[in-house]
Amino acid sequence: MGFSTTFSEVIFLIASVVLASGTSAYILYMGGLLQSNMLQIVSDVRTSLSIQVEIVYATVQTSPQPHFILYVKNVGKLPIVDYESLDVYVGEYGKAVYFRFSSTPSDGFFTVEDSDGDGVWEVGETAVIRAYTSDISGQVFEARVKPFKSIASIYVFPSPP
Repeated sequence: MGFSTTFSEVIFLIASVVLASGTSAYILYMGGLLQSNMLQIVSDVRTSLSIQVEIVYATVQTSPQPHFILYVKNVGKLPIVDYESLDVYVGEYGKAVYFRFSSTPSDGFFTVEDSDGDGVWEVGETAVIRAYTSDISGQVFEARVKPFKSIASIYVFPSPP
């Protein structure tokens, strides 16, 4: 009778140690996974805050093809090479229209020309964004340029005399 009780206690002790080890390993694994996810989130936020632009001037050109001209400076900490991730809205104040990126000028799209023409919008460099539309009407216009996962730059400007 004493042997079976001792044997049962040993089995329970071994099972408890195995269960505790497994639980501990799982908790350490989940803690590492949580830490990895938190580091990735912090890295994503840091990257998104490092990409910032500011509209420094905007105007309207009516001929030969009507379009808005935006002079936008890269004031962030990273160069911009993916122009398709930029959101550009321009139009009459309160009625701005979304424009998509295109490498060729066409109605409803915008083009980007960086200052030195190398295709990379470096930190501190001003780029010219041209948003093409079929009709420009109104007295006061607004422009918004927003990089992906970053803060938008807003500029309100009057119609040229």
